Amino acid sequence: MRFDVITLFPNLCEGYLGDSILKRAIDQKLISINFWQLRDFSDDAKHHKVDDTPYGGGAGMVIRPQPLWNAITEVKKHNQGPVIYLTPQGPVLTQKQAVELSTGPKELILLCGRYEGIDQRIRETLIDREISIGEYVLTGGELPALILIDTISRLIPGVVGDEESVAEDSFSKKLQGKREYPHYTRPAEFNNMKVPDVLLSGNHAEIEKWRTERLS
Repeated sequence: MRFDVITLFPNLCEGYLGDSILKRAIDQKLISINFWQLRDFSDDAKHHKVDDTPYGGGAGMVIRPQPLWNAITEVKKHNQGPVIYLTPQGPVLTQKQAVELSTGPKELILLCGRYEGIDQRIRETLIDREISIGEYVLTGGELPALILIDTISRLIPGVVGDEESVAEDSFSKKLQGKREYPHYTRPAEFNNMKVPDVLLSGNHAEIEKWRTERLS
C-alpha cells in the first residue's frame, strides 16, 4: 500500500517510521510512505507562506487554497487514491474503518491539518473523506496521520509477523467487535498474585469460555 502525506512538518513523522514493525514493512516493500512539504507549493517565493487570516475575523490562521490545490494536484499525478483530511471535525476513526481502508484502494493521500484548518473551498472540491482520531484538538494532523498509517498497515498481510494476533485484536470480528480479554504470562505467581487456574488447566474449551465471558 502507498501513502502520500502532505504536511508542513514531515520531520515529525519520519522518526516514528524509522523503527519497529512499520520500518520492517517499508524495508520489505509491503508499504511505502512519501512526504510532501506543503511550503514547496506556495506561490510566495520569498517566505513560502501557506496561511493567512480568516475572512470575517477571528483568532488563528487558515491554510490558503493555492498551496493546497497545487500540492494535491501534484500528488494525484503519483497517487490515484482518495484524499483524506485529518481534522477533529471528521468522523472518529474506528477499527471497522481501518479494515475498510486496508482492503480498499491500495493508495491513500493524507492531508495533515494545521492552525484553524484549511480553506473550505478545498474541502468541498478536493477532499474525499475526513477522519478524526478523537473529540479533542491537537496542534496538527501529523499524529493522526501516523495513527491512521499504523492502524491500516498492521492489517496488511505480512506486516505483523503473527497474523493470528491481528485476527484476535480488540474490536476484531473474531472478538465480536469487543475489547480483548485479560492477558497473563510467566510466572504463574507474582507478588502473591496468581494467574487464574483455568488458564493453567490446558482445557481449551474452558479457556475459550473464560475469555469470551471477559470480552467488553
